[in-house]
Amino acid sequence: MKTLTAYFSRRGMNYAGGKLVDLKVGNTERAARLASELAGGALFEIRAEHEYPYDYRECVEVSKEELTSGARPELAVEPGDLSGVEAVILCYPCWCGTMPMPVLRWISRSRSSICACTVTSSAVVGSSAKRMCGFRASAMASTHRWRIPPEK
Repeated sequence: MKTLTAYFSRRGMNYAGGKLVDLKVGNTERAARLASELAGGALFEIRAEHEYPYDYRECVEVSKEELTSGARPELAVEPGDLSGVEAVILCYPCWCGTMPMPVLRWISRSRSSICACTVTSSAVVGSSAKRMCGFRASAMASTHRWRIPPEK
């Protein structure tokens, strides 16, 4: 079986382990590399044509704007011919409760995928806060498994 692991990840200032840290390799890239190693096949990085801000809070604001406007940023590199690929493992972080908009662009141009979503709660900046308790924000992440498009 020919497998492609496609991923969208963010390096730089990220929320991880309850605090903002500078990551040289994004959380989702690490997960995608492991998935690719286990499944075999090629690895493809999904990147938007534009760069996202290095600062985490600024990136959250840009992703909120993209989400509310329904933006589908152009990709830096198109997926190309996937006719020889039998399975696509699609890895992406949860941004503002959904897929980053470049991932939605990828989906519109690719084929059925097995999805893996990485989640680190970012209640510290309010992008996934569920409730506020005094000075402390509390957030909950949920795990989902699905196929795009859904199996019938």
